[in-house]
Amino acid sequence: MDRRRFFHTGTALAALLAAEFTPWHRVGAFARELDDFVRGPTVKDHPLRQVAKHVWMIYSPDGFPTPENQGMMCNITFVDTAKGLVVVDSGASVQIGEMAIRQIKKQFAKPVVAIINTHYHGDHWLGNDAFAAAYKDVAIHAHPGTMAEIQGMQGKMWQTLMEQWTNQATLGTRIVPPTLPLAHGQELAFGDVTLRLHHYGKAHTPYDICVEVVEDRLTCIGDVAMDRRIANMDDGSYAGSLAAYDSLEKNAASKLWLPGHGQPSAGVLAWNRGLFEGIYRSCEQAVKDGLPMEEAKSLVLKDDRVASRARETKGFDTNIGKYVSLAYLEAEAAAF
Repeated sequence: MDRRRFFHTGTALAALLAAEFTPWHRVGAFARELDDFVRGPTVKDHPLRQVAKHVWMIYSPDGFPTPENQGMMCNITFVDTAKGLVVVDSGASVQIGEMAIRQIKKQFAKPVVAIINTHYHGDHWLGNDAFAAAYKDVAIHAHPGTMAEIQGMQGKMWQTLMEQWTNQATLGTRIVPPTLPLAHGQELAFGDVTLRLHHYGKAHTPYDICVEVVEDRLTCIGDVAMDRRIANMDDGSYAGSLAAYDSLEKNAASKLWLPGHGQPSAGVLAWNRGLFEGIYRSCEQAVKDGLPMEEAKSLVLKDDRVASRARETKGFDTNIGKYVSLAYLEAEAAAF
């Protein structure tokens, strides 16, 4: 509904309410249409699937938000524990969160007892709204830096960006920030399941938390690495990401890596490492040789680690120029 239709509908609804014998089903239809205007439409169901003994996920096939997908671009993960369900990243809107709740209610007769937001980009936490409304006093965890960013400028910015990118499909989503801080090495015990938290400095953002499901030898890595999608590196570090991969492989005894974007597999870190090494090491060499940024981009595109992944990487053509420039600036700063 556009704004002109909204005002016409509002006038019509007032007339309906004023009419003595208006059928209530007609009033209800108009009320639902009004609600769709001030609140984005329902998101279609995406199936829940099991990926490990205790871990289930709702997979998002799209890498970026559009009006068509209504912002459904991030995987939503659930850890099934004796104490209840733990959500790792809640989605990009209240509507997506509500869709996820519909799916888990089909499979589980237990509440959501905790949420972990891996970082402050809005596709990973704006769904908190739905879970907080459905499960009173649910515990919402994140790195202290992520908490501060969501409570500050990043929260409102991401709320607005998701509305713009989806043509208002996420409208009505409230900012519900995490309130419980997480630290590197901390363990959260939920009866039969232990979640161990990993933070290795600036990677995708300065405050990424990865969630190791100890009993399943699986780690939810948020956006530290992605599967066949080029990551938003505006807030991150290539060198920091590469170091984080080494630390995760050394310290998280996992056979399966579950990313925020893409399919979980044993090879997610290796795939992303190759792409990032191709981009960053080429830029390092360009800086060392005194080459300008444009020539650095040429080196990146010729690097086999990049060229071999380009065709299968979502968003590659539209984003590679920007991410080469970020890598070049990072390499340049590191050289001084």
